[in-house]
Amino acid sequence: METGEQQLIASYTRWRSGGLGQITEALEEQLLLEMLGPVTGKTLLDVGCGDGALIVQLAQQDAVVTGLDSDPTMLAAARRRAETANVQLRLVEGKAQALPFPDASFDRVLAVTALCFIPDVERAIGEMTRVLKPGGLLIIGELNSHSLWAAYRRMRGWFGHPLWRPARFRSPAELRRLVSQAGLDVLEMRGAAYYPPCGAAARLLAPVDSWLGRRTTLGAAFIALSAAKPAFFPNPGDAASSLRREALSPTGPPEEPEFLRALDSPPAARSGHAAIST
Repeated sequence: METGEQQLIASYTRWRSGGLGQITEALEEQLLLEMLGPVTGKTLLDVGCGDGALIVQLAQQDAVVTGLDSDPTMLAAARRRAETANVQLRLVEGKAQALPFPDASFDRVLAVTALCFIPDVERAIGEMTRVLKPGGLLIIGELNSHSLWAAYRRMRGWFGHPLWRPARFRSPAELRRLVSQAGLDVLEMRGAAYYPPCGAAARLLAPVDSWLGRRTTLGAAFIALSAAKPAFFPNPGDAASSLRREALSPTGPPEEPEFLRALDSPPAARSGHAAIST
């Protein structure tokens, strides 16, 4: 009997062998590669690298690539893929919520369909931000919660599918909020796969997919976001960072002291008398 990891690898193989999977994966990879930009000589971390299909491509473009995954079976598959392609990868077992790397280690950090499986997503994005160099790029790719694809996978999860049962899909607005709260500057958000999960629809609409992706995320099954770490990004414990977190937090900065509010109020209100208007 196959283990869950073996089933996952088999599902990757089936997906990539079918017409729908080949078209969809090619469109998503094209989008991600465009958002990553030139990677020659860049240090790059892929969080949740899976079987290494994308990071092998990046290594072939002379990026210095590290792949992280919590599943040793996936890492073994990535290692075999790298050996077949004759490229060098650094593969590390670990979790996104506690990345085993020093601060400011990477020029690019990539996370593709990984956040939907991570319970503490805020902490994971915080860790990705920590290991990203100032001026570096974070690229996130996720299944759009406002799509037929996500609805289909949610239904499979409801009926007990082990892969999709714990998944939590997010909208473009939710992804933007999460990344902004981590202190990153969102640069761009684009979509891919503007068709239902149907091979005939994919073949029909693939030629205009990139055109649609540059104009709207509405109707996209896959969404990708790029964000930059500011050149000045204080350490988490210092005063400037504390002020930045307060400005970015949902509750905002602390309440303004009463004496400052009084300076902006009408004279009658400051003296305790009601202002009289005619």
